Order: sequence, then structure tokens, then C-alpha cells
Amino acid sequence: MAEEEEKKESSLWSNVKVIVQALLLALVIKTFLFQPFTIPSGSMMPTLLVGDYLFVNKFSYGYSRYSLPFSPNLFEGRIFGSDPDRGDVVVFRYPPNPSVDYIKRVIGLPGDRVQVQNGILYLNGAPVPRTADGTFTSDYRRDPGRDIPVFRETLPDGVSYDTLDEIRNSPGDNTREFIVPEGHYFMMGDNRDNSLDSRFDVGFVPAENLIGRASLIFFSLGNDTSFAEIWKWPFNMRWDRLFKVIGG
Repeated sequence: MAEEEEKKESSLWSNVKVIVQALLLALVIKTFLFQPFTIPSGSMMPTLLVGDYLFVNKFSYGYSRYSLPFSPNLFEGRIFGSDPDRGDVVVFRYPPNPSVDYIKRVIGLPGDRVQVQNGILYLNGAPVPRTADGTFTSDYRRDPGRDIPVFRETLPDGVSYDTLDEIRNSPGDNTREFIVPEGHYFMMGDNRDNSLDSRFDVGFVPAENLIGRASLIFFSLGNDTSFAEIWKWPFNMRWDRLFKVIGG
């Protein structure tokens, strides 16, 4: 009997160790390598859709205190830091409330002058070229826009991506000129008329607030389907978005 109890205790302890090791490995991966992220709103349509599940590359820009669980104030700035490129899609902490994650596209680098006039993006005084690229219809119930005009922008470094222009003369279509300060970035959503970004209350985003670069969509559900509604997956899976690389 004693021998059997020892075997049971040994087996239980082995299981506990395996679980603890798995949790520690998951914590390391999430803290230093890749963090899963869910798209909660339509501000990055058509590049990212509500119901997209993606991986954020956390070592792309190095690490700040916001890379760690609970964001302990152990150090300032970034460790092993590198600068994002203009056009990167980035997850960052919302400057007025760093407990909230945002995802936008890097438009302005330190020293850049950024302005929107009549819906056209200007960088350092020059208009960013854009061409008509069809229309877009959303399957998101809260933002059901149909046949929204799509325009493809091409940044000076060659990064190209689609944007939406749903409303003419919206509040974000004509802005003052923003001069990006050192150590900060200017962020915009691709859904230009439905994005709270650096044109508004987000403001300039400090380098310390960057979490990582959005790199890969690994799962995607349309029609407001909850992840928990497994029985709806076959009918609402966006099969063409699985394992899709996120780029410019």
C-alpha cells in the first residue's frame, strides 16, 4: 500500500511539474517572443478585420516595461531596441491610458511632418500617392459599410497598403501639420474615417509604448462569430485569411 501511495504521489508531482513547466514556457513565449492579439474594432479595415486573431512579434523592436506582465516600472526606455519602419502595423499601449492596447500603422517617424488635407495624406510637405483600388464591404455588424471606396497608398519607402475613405470631409480629413518629436511615432488606422489615432486623442506614441509588430493572422472568424461558438466555425471561418502575413 505504501509503495502504491508513493507511486501516486510521484505521478501527481510529475504532472504538476509538467504543468508548471508548460505555463512558464508559455509565459516566456508571450513575454519575449510572440503575443496573441484579437482585433476588436474596424479601425484597421480592410487590412485587419474584426474577428482576426494574430501574432505580435515582440522582439522586433526590443523590450520595454510594457513587454512584461503587469508592466512593472523596472527600467525606462527599451532594451535591445530597434526602430519601427514607416508602414509597420504595430500594437502599442494607448498613451493616455497605458493599460489599453491599440493597433495602428506607423505613418510618421521622429522628425516627420504629417498632415491630412482633403483626405490626402502628406508627409514632409509631399502628398502620398494613392490610387483607387475597388470597394470594400464588411461582414461586421457594428460597422456594416457596403461598397466603401478603397484607395491604395504608397509611402516614400515603397510600403503599399489599402485604406478606406467612407466619408468625405470627415473630422480627420483636414488636420493641422503634426511634427513628430524625437522618440515618438505618428500612428493612423487604415479605416481613415473610423479610427481614433494620432490625429485625435492618441497623440504621438512614445517608443516605450510599442509592444511589437503585427506579423501573422493565424485564425479569423467573420459575421461577429465568438471564438467560443465552435459550432459556427465551419460556416464563418475566413479560410483565405488563415496564416496570412501582415505587411504593407
